[in-house]
Amino acid sequence: MFLEDVKIIENIQIADNYYLMRVEGDKMSQHSKPGQFFMLQCKDRSRVLRRPISLHNVDGNILEFYYESLGKGTKEFTKLSIGETINIQGPLGNGYDTDLEGKNIIVIGGGMGMAPIKYLIKNLKDNNDITFIGGGKNVGAVKIMEKFDFENIKLKVTTDDGSVGIKGNTVDILKEILKSQNKKIDIIYTCGPHPMMMAVAKIAQENNIRCQVSLEERMACGIKACVGCSILTKKGMKKVCYDGPVFESTDIVDVDMVDPNGGCNNE
Repeated sequence: MFLEDVKIIENIQIADNYYLMRVEGDKMSQHSKPGQFFMLQCKDRSRVLRRPISLHNVDGNILEFYYESLGKGTKEFTKLSIGETINIQGPLGNGYDTDLEGKNIIVIGGGMGMAPIKYLIKNLKDNNDITFIGGGKNVGAVKIMEKFDFENIKLKVTTDDGSVGIKGNTVDILKEILKSQNKKIDIIYTCGPHPMMMAVAKIAQENNIRCQVSLEERMACGIKACVGCSILTKKGMKKVCYDGPVFESTDIVDVDMVDPNGGCNNE
């Protein structure tokens, strides 16, 4: 883990309240893995707590963060200009397992769950067969996908309102793929709304497929110093900031309470 003042080289609005920030750092990019996150410090020191933001991509010494402007802290981030600096802490947490070769993989991202997906696919695509299912409530929620590299990737897009791709949700598309798939799926990765991920995890378990989910909880410290992001798992209480945010679906208690046939929205 590092603390570093990094220079902003791009900070643009993608759509609606969705933004992409690119920063130039020295050490952090060499140690970052898909699924990890960073704690970004606000300029306004009255906002004492840093904001946890998922790592979107790494390109050389450039780190990318895809974020949504919701509260005062993230709204402040949208005002930062090229050339300004921001202090970031990371990389933090437990990322996805990407040490795989020759596997048939499904990656599912819903809404802001797109945040860690770009770097995840980048680390998997050269040595594996990947199907990506991306979903959101409307065209704005999936616009970030225009910046992904989908070469040699099987792509399915779904939106709640049908403005892009198929009208529906990612869970329904997953069911259809598993019914028509001739090859065994080795692993499913997912990030998105909690009900969506739990439905995906339930389907994975019913089909005896390994599944990794990236959970989101309110984080105060990001370094296991508090209990703000504690969750109950089948292995006891765990902290999302340290033991996660990526967990094996078989460890998540909530999965057992999901009806995978109930359906869910992308956001």
